[in-house]
Amino acid sequence: MPQDDANRLGEYLHARRDLVTPQQAGIPGGANRRVPGLRREEVAMLAGTSADYYLRLERGRDHNPSPQVLQAIARVLHLDDLETEYLLGLNVPRPPARRKQRMPRLPARLHHLLAAVDVPAFVEDRHFDVLASNRLAMALSPRLRPGGNRLRSLLLDPEERHFQHDWEAAVVDSVAAFRRSVDDSVTDQRSVELVGELSLASNRFRTLWARHDIKALGYTSTVNHPVVGELHLNREKLAVGDLLLVLYYPDQDSDAAEKLQLLASLAPAGGQQPAAAVDAPTGPDVDACHRSQGGRGRRRP
Repeated sequence: MPQDDANRLGEYLHARRDLVTPQQAGIPGGANRRVPGLRREEVAMLAGTSADYYLRLERGRDHNPSPQVLQAIARVLHLDDLETEYLLGLNVPRPPARRKQRMPRLPARLHHLLAAVDVPAFVEDRHFDVLASNRLAMALSPRLRPGGNRLRSLLLDPEERHFQHDWEAAVVDSVAAFRRSVDDSVTDQRSVELVGELSLASNRFRTLWARHDIKALGYTSTVNHPVVGELHLNREKLAVGDLLLVLYYPDQDSDAAEKLQLLASLAPAGGQQPAAAVDAPTGPDVDACHRSQGGRGRRRP
């Protein structure tokens, strides 16, 4: 479940402290340790601060640590540049949680672009909800149909275990990328709904969510398509306002390029009509998002 908003910094420090072994920190382990990672006083000693002060940080009693202190703690916790940036951001007050937002209206140009590109492409929001996709995207994976959620499909759809070349790595990376994407709105209604659902349905998600990993998704993806076999594709994400246009494309003259051409020839030419509330043209190559009465695309069980 989403962490207590009043102590985001403490939650993160605690989670990351548990992941650093004494050996990694250059401290003798000993046989009587009761925690898998570092003790609070060990982090404080290595960061050059007092144990009492570090305890106050973890318990949310000090809300104004200096960047220098946080950077010293980041070094002790072996945080990379992205994770350190995230840690520093936790020290910045954020605005109150926003009310549930209406589904964004997709510009017509995005639908034209999806229909024009000859590679799998789709549009998603910060929660990994798929809002629109072209026919090649759905030929690549029916889980990219508008109204679905990529993280939910990855964790709960059995077909994803066969589709992903390395399902475990894909899950680890996607949960970390999801936290990075939604953290500043992790208490909004959609985030609470999705994190709650996945926490109840997936032990793996609960474990990974508790780690507080932060990561950007890589630029390549390897999948096992049931018709054309293994595909090694490049992945590009382009920001369009608050949305992302995601494209999967092969290297030129590669085996994957030939397989994508075959997949395109096999993909049905038709597509669903766009929902009336979406600012989009109709067209055979565009599958626009559909809405339920609550204002969100219907998800497959």
